[in-house]
Amino acid sequence: MMTIVLVVEDTLSEQELISLYLRNAGYTVITANDGKEAMEKTLAQKPDVIVTDVVMPNMNGFELCRSIKKNPQTQKLPVIACTSKTQELDRLWGMKQGIDVYVTKPFTQEELVRAVRSVAN
Repeated sequence: MMTIVLVVEDTLSEQELISLYLRNAGYTVITANDGKEAMEKTLAQKPDVIVTDVVMPNMNGFELCRSIKKNPQTQKLPVIACTSKTQELDRLWGMKQGIDVYVTKPFTQEELVRAVRSVAN
């Protein structure tokens, strides 16, 4: 069975790059442009892993993660933050919000795929 990864990224070029990396590694990819859309798609399409940017309009990646971890239907879903916020404080705050793996931009295809592989069943 294919692992489905939901990529949440408001910058189209970044979204396309992340999606390409994951498709090349054999994952099925669905995309969302912000946290609100991501939450809707998570409930409707039940992805196996979420890769989310942190800084986005409407609902940021940390808010999305909190919503996912609070919902009994989705609380076990692994969330990977893929962000340009590189400070240790950002990383610690992310972990407090329930982020499972923290990847900082710029990243390589290998780093991203390794992060997804580490949480995908």
